[in-house]
Amino acid sequence: MFFFLLPALMTYNWILIVSAVVPAIILMGKVYKADKLDKESPALIRSLVLMGIISTFFALVSERILGALLSRTVSFESPLYNVLLYFVVVGFSEETAKYVLLKRKTWHDREFNCQFDGVVYAVTVSLGFALWENITYVMMYGFGTALVRAVTAVPGHACFGVFMGIFYGQAKRYDYLRCGKASSICRIMAVIVPALIHGTYDYIASMEAESSGWYFLIFVAVLFIVSYSMVVNASRKDRRIDRHYSTFEIVD
Repeated sequence: MFFFLLPALMTYNWILIVSAVVPAIILMGKVYKADKLDKESPALIRSLVLMGIISTFFALVSERILGALLSRTVSFESPLYNVLLYFVVVGFSEETAKYVLLKRKTWHDREFNCQFDGVVYAVTVSLGFALWENITYVMMYGFGTALVRAVTAVPGHACFGVFMGIFYGQAKRYDYLRCGKASSICRIMAVIVPALIHGTYDYIASMEAESSGWYFLIFVAVLFIVSYSMVVNASRKDRRIDRHYSTFEIVD
């Protein structure tokens, strides 16, 4: 993946680049450590980071197209404009781009043999997305932006990935059990749920009311707590997803 970063490293202050990259790497390590039943290979993890970086370009194209359509059909002053902008143009575009590359890379991979793997994969792709997005923001706006995004946007993408991964892991288990309908529903939810949470995150962040800052902090705090609890619970109750295992394998 590093050939994508070379131009930035050669042109901009390396301290800014490090400040943009480190938060994503730390969170990747936390989720990777939580995978206690069957660790994923470093090669697969690196490829998923690359998938996350690539997904930023697909999301950008989708956002440009949907944004242009939105501008032509809905007035900028309309309350509906921001709803569609953040929930559809941004949330749906970015989470769909992540999911498409996530599924393409991992769905048939031999290492996808435990339900918690879905969380590891989705969070890693999401943090690859956040890593590259963070680099672009930091290069444009400086170190202060890196500090703010390190405690908001980067963990936010990780949380979106947690919700995606929970449903994605369930979808894979249902697929092994030949429950096609249940698997399809979980795959749909793996896009819809994080897209709605992503849209809510951006919508609240864009509010201009005096109390909007508090709303955003409360939302982010609840999102982080819920996501962390989901990771801990999913890790503890991880199970293999072949048909020979129908009960939870509790991992200490």
